Amino acid sequence: MSSTRYESILLFGAPGAGKGTQGHILGQIPGFFHLSCGDVFRTLDINSPDGREIYEYSSRGELVPDATTIKVWKRHLDALTVLSVYKPYEDVLILDGIPRNRSQAKILEEHVHVLQIVHLVCPDTEAMIRRIRRRAIRENRADDAHETVIRKRFEVYEAETRPVLEYYPKSSVSDVDAIGSPAEVLLKILKCVVPVQNAHFRHELPEE
Repeated sequence: MSSTRYESILLFGAPGAGKGTQGHILGQIPGFFHLSCGDVFRTLDINSPDGREIYEYSSRGELVPDATTIKVWKRHLDALTVLSVYKPYEDVLILDGIPRNRSQAKILEEHVHVLQIVHLVCPDTEAMIRRIRRRAIRENRADDAHETVIRKRFEVYEAETRPVLEYYPKSSVSDVDAIGSPAEVLLKILKCVVPVQNAHFRHELPEE
């Protein structure tokens, strides 16, 4: 495999903060490519060894072991690169759902160069739980269907994932208020990430 480190921006925040929604929108903008670790997991065959292991942990609201997480994520990213779906010399990689603990952050240094962390802040936990449950119904996501599992995810986030922010320099972390319509939140995020994109990539003018 290539030793290239991919230029990346992390979307960070508690469950339900809107990382997936904002990542998907950003991924539609030329110059950005969005990859959600949760989406990668959900593409796996549930009957495969990796699929069974991931479902075993996610169905309980627990973190998937680091080795499995990184292996599955990197294999998927490599495939996208080979197929030229993701073009690392043209696009900033927008990541959400990874890293989920400090150990993963350290391992990821081999694969990605983190330019910035966009921290989506939503202090109302109950509002985020309601958002997750609505999403579970709308998208038929079994991992979000049970409130006990959702609350377990928040406990894991506070204990293991939130400390990831301390792994990176404070100067690279931008807090963004996650309250508001998707368009409002997107506008705040763009003010953070567009200068970062411009500083690292040159883009030709679009053809008319």
